[in-house]
Amino acid sequence: MGRKKKNSKKMSLYANLSHRRKTKKDLAARKRAEYLANLPKNPVKRFFYRLHPKRVLGFIFSKRGFMLGLKIVAVLFLIGTVLVLSLFAYYRKELDAIRPSELAKRVQTTVTKYYDRNGELLWEDKGIGNYKQTVDAKDISKYAKQATVAIEDRNFFDHFGVDPVGLMRAVVNNAKGGNTQGGSTLTQQLVKQVFFADEASDRSWTGISRKIKEMILSIEVERMYNKDQILSLYLNESPYGGRRNGIESGARTYFDKAAKDLTIPEAALLAGIPNQPGLYDPYNKAGHPALLKRQHKVLRAMKEEGYINKKEYKEAMEYPILENIKPLVDTNENIKAPHFVLEVRKQLEKELGQATVGRGGLTIKTTIDMKAQKAAEDAVRNGAQYLPNYGADNLSLSSVDVKTGQVIAMMGSIGYEHEGYGQRNTATSLLEPGSSIKPIVDYAPLFKQRDGINYSPGSILRDENIDAIYCAGTTRPCTVRNYTNRFYGSIPIRKSLANSLNIPAIKAMKINGVDDSIKTAQELGDKTYCSGKNDAGLSSAIGGGCAVKQIEHTNAYASLARGGEYKPLTYILEVKNSSGEILKQFKDGSGAKQIIDPQSAYMVTDILKDANARRMVFGSQATSYGFVVNGVVTASKTGTTDNGHGKPKDSWFMNYSPVIATGVWMGNHDGRPLASSSNNVVRLVSNDYTEKVHKNIYQAENKWQPGEDFSKPNGIKELTVNGVRDIYPSWFDKSSGRSEEKLVFDKISKKLATECTPESAKLQLSAYKSKDPITKKDVFIAPDGYDARNKDDKHNCSDAKPSVNSISAKKISGNKYRIITNVSKGSSNLSNIKITIGGRQVANSGVGGDGNFSVDTTLDKEDKVIVTVQDDLLYEVSASKTVKPEVESQTDSSSEDSEQ
Repeated sequence: MGRKKKNSKKMSLYANLSHRRKTKKDLAARKRAEYLANLPKNPVKRFFYRLHPKRVLGFIFSKRGFMLGLKIVAVLFLIGTVLVLSLFAYYRKELDAIRPSELAKRVQTTVTKYYDRNGELLWEDKGIGNYKQTVDAKDISKYAKQATVAIEDRNFFDHFGVDPVGLMRAVVNNAKGGNTQGGSTLTQQLVKQVFFADEASDRSWTGISRKIKEMILSIEVERMYNKDQILSLYLNESPYGGRRNGIESGARTYFDKAAKDLTIPEAALLAGIPNQPGLYDPYNKAGHPALLKRQHKVLRAMKEEGYINKKEYKEAMEYPILENIKPLVDTNENIKAPHFVLEVRKQLEKELGQATVGRGGLTIKTTIDMKAQKAAEDAVRNGAQYLPNYGADNLSLSSVDVKTGQVIAMMGSIGYEHEGYGQRNTATSLLEPGSSIKPIVDYAPLFKQRDGINYSPGSILRDENIDAIYCAGTTRPCTVRNYTNRFYGSIPIRKSLANSLNIPAIKAMKINGVDDSIKTAQELGDKTYCSGKNDAGLSSAIGGGCAVKQIEHTNAYASLARGGEYKPLTYILEVKNSSGEILKQFKDGSGAKQIIDPQSAYMVTDILKDANARRMVFGSQATSYGFVVNGVVTASKTGTTDNGHGKPKDSWFMNYSPVIATGVWMGNHDGRPLASSSNNVVRLVSNDYTEKVHKNIYQAENKWQPGEDFSKPNGIKELTVNGVRDIYPSWFDKSSGRSEEKLVFDKISKKLATECTPESAKLQLSAYKSKDPITKKDVFIAPDGYDARNKDDKHNCSDAKPSVNSISAKKISGNKYRIITNVSKGSSNLSNIKITIGGRQVANSGVGGDGNFSVDTTLDKEDKVIVTVQDDLLYEVSASKTVKPEVESQTDSSSEDSEQ
């Protein structure tokens, strides 16, 4: 029973609590019902009844209103969180391609640097758009970093990429019309400059979208880089007025110093520029007051942040910063070897594209050797002083390394700085080559192995009038002559080329065929010669109607020096981008091609290095400077063009050794004719350059030794053909197209004898007969010194002959007698007298003139005396008389027997 009572009590307690809860609920429900019952029945009235301020406030501060508010906030927070996460996820997916981890790779220098082959800086190309030079964090002044943080982002070292406090402060101050920092952090500005520089800022959804992307990337960047790295990247990327991006660009441009050496006032000036780079550009004089005000603001911010003390602040404020800005200079200033470097840039734009070159940041190691370039500049400068003497105003020089085809020196004018035309690169301009083209377009292809007759330096291409052939098909006045305005007849090709005769050169092209000649020249390196439509015809054999580029022409001569092997002209050894990747690298042999047989090339070279062969036209010049370089074996060729009216326009000198080929041109920049066609200046320039480069550079680098000669290829042999000893290729057949024939020559004129030539002056010799390949006429090649093309012009049938007037013998004593004869000259002076007695010669000597001539001898019996007299033209007359020992004297000349 007791247990039942106890349980009854417990049940009573819980029942009571439940009753109380139920009572509270009922009470609340009753109140709620009473509230609803008191509301107006009309829905509209009910709505406005509830909106009464007193009732709204009462609800808000009620327990029920408070709980509802918490629920709403929680829901909004959840929705906002989901929305933000969704936006971040959405844009994060879109931003994956941006790769903030590669931010440092994007903040790279856009300045392209050109170096010579030995690492000497030639030029810093800053392009035509904005450029930047980047440096490592350690190479940036601490003042530049402090000034930038002070003016742009004072909380930089405290935030995580986005600064909510700074953002709100900017919003509030902008709303109040204040003038403080912007809301973006340095990290956000860096992200914007690197990844969104091309996107316009706006307040539309696009602008908001970009801002969200900035925030996301800023947070990512802060996660991947430390603060010093981010600050350095910002300083390397920011604009500092005009075209200058990066603190290094600004420092070097405005103060001519590295960023690491910036002082407090200099750093403060630069730190203020990125805010409005157009207005604050130090070269914008109209913006100087604003720039100075901005600098002072930066200095105050630095003092407020504790980066500088009061003394430093005062000194910096008083420093005349604007007076110490360096003058603006041309982007091409300080460029070395400008014609060459700008040609390199042009080549790169062709090969890598203008976009790649335009972005910059390339490191280019070129082929030029500044030591050789200096020698070229000195040689051109020395030659330029003589230009007025010849009515010229310009020179150009190109030089190529024979082994590789690499350009080692280039002067496109007398000086890049020369007003008016100095910047024009004549070395790469189209110019008529004149006779300097002959070895390339005429003789190199002529010496190729061919069916039928083959040619060599000893072969004959008769120098004669070929106007009918050369001018066929034209109605205009037309002649072709040599520089000396005379014909040289049947002389070997060695002399024809060495003396630059025009007619044999034209015949050579005629034999080759115009198309094959030009094709060979182009393949050897003269790519622009007669390119496109060629209507120059045979005139292209002597450099007329077609043009070359000097640098290509020089490489064509280098092909001869290489034994007929073409190698592409090369300006560049290596190109790297800003990340150090190799974009282009020279490989020797790439693009090389054997164009003509080495024997053919050697034959041309052997002629061009033969000083004696060129004496016929060049005389003493043949062994003077340029043609002969002290201690250096070279082959050379001149060239001259005219203006179409018989006046000289250009002068060329091409020169090559086994290791270097060089071309020099002289003329007027506007094409005016020269006052003289002399090659003195171009020879002087070539000589000065060639000697210095060989002896001071190539010898020192063990690329050349004094006296080094061209290598003779296998197969070249020496033969005597047509009475001339010369070199010939292995395939040469000296009997092909030739036959031997006896011809009678005059000993005096050394020409063909005529009916008027006296027998005593005649000489029969073997000559070689062939047909001229162009005129089809018989060509006789006589032994050296004799002329088989012309007839004796020393003797005439009307010439008076010498005479023997009398012969006598006078006894002296015993059997000793004095033979006395009287002689007279004819049209020419007497030269010799000969006396014989019974076949025994008693006198044979020169004779001075008319009159008596005597000789003492013995006479033992009756004998016949014969007197023979000869003159300078080899006219010869004899007379005879029989004399007896017993007779004291005999003077009766009527009994003399005369024979002639």
